Amino acid sequence: MHAFGGVGAHPELMAGMPEEVAREKTADVFISIVLIMSLTSALLIAWTYHGVMSKIGILVMGADKIKEGDLDFSINIQGADELSEVGVAFEEMRLRLKADSVRRLEAETNQRQLVSNIAHDLKTPLTAIRGYAEGLLDGVADTPKKQQSYLMVIHNKAGEMDALLNELTAYSNLDANRIPYKFMRLGARDYFTNLAEEIGIELESKNAQLVYYNYAKEDVVFVADPVQISRVFQNCIANSVKYAKKHEPLVIHLGVWPEDDSLHVELKDNGIGISEKDMPRIFERTYRGDASRTSAGGSGIGLSIVKKIVEDHGGSVEVHSHEGEGTTLSFVFKRTKR
Repeated sequence: MHAFGGVGAHPELMAGMPEEVAREKTADVFISIVLIMSLTSALLIAWTYHGVMSKIGILVMGADKIKEGDLDFSINIQGADELSEVGVAFEEMRLRLKADSVRRLEAETNQRQLVSNIAHDLKTPLTAIRGYAEGLLDGVADTPKKQQSYLMVIHNKAGEMDALLNELTAYSNLDANRIPYKFMRLGARDYFTNLAEEIGIELESKNAQLVYYNYAKEDVVFVADPVQISRVFQNCIANSVKYAKKHEPLVIHLGVWPEDDSLHVELKDNGIGISEKDMPRIFERTYRGDASRTSAGGSGIGLSIVKKIVEDHGGSVEVHSHEGEGTTLSFVFKRTKR
């Protein structure tokens, strides 16, 4: 009697079979098992190739594109396995890289535009300084009064250059998110009264007028950096002066009043206003409105600095304007207890 060790061989069933028949049966079972295993292997290989290798191929393609600096593609791997999760993570990484690339490109564009704006605007005061200095050297200013007038122009133009260079520094701090703050508790009445006095004196020298009113009582307090808040309103005043009407005296209203747990400040002028098409972009860095409406210079970052500082204080700013009817800036700061 022979022992059968093949898979699927049942001694009870084969005990009564002739030896040749039993061998044939065993061979059939063995062949069937080999065929089943081969088919299973083929299916596993096909699944591996299509389900795994294809996903790996997509990821490799994506990695090659990123290496070449191409981020304009997408990774879309369907499924619930680990490679599909890797594909989702890869796509999120691509989107973050693309967003960072767009922001970096915008920053570079803004920087180039800022340098171009300032370089262009520096030419005007430099030309004036050179011209009046040559007038002094050549003896054109032959009286003390004329000499004083020439020197005053040179002084004012140097101030314009200084303001432009300060804007360049401010942009660098803004771009690097390095605006220095020294927060402290400020009495709204005293702080804005002192600020209004400074602004009023400056406007008088430009033949402009400040109308100031403050309804805040002595106990109205807010937390802020006095230097940076001063910069906010100095920037806004500078914009009002730049965009004043040519044949109408500039009048600026500065109002302060408390309301519930907030402090409201409003700055309103009677300038040329802002066109409807410019309104959505006034807070963008380096954006300047239609040059045909005014000869005002500037880097175009004044209001972007204003918005940044106010929001860093937990406040908000809104602009309301109509072309030819002036501009109103409304600020809201958080009050605190004295």
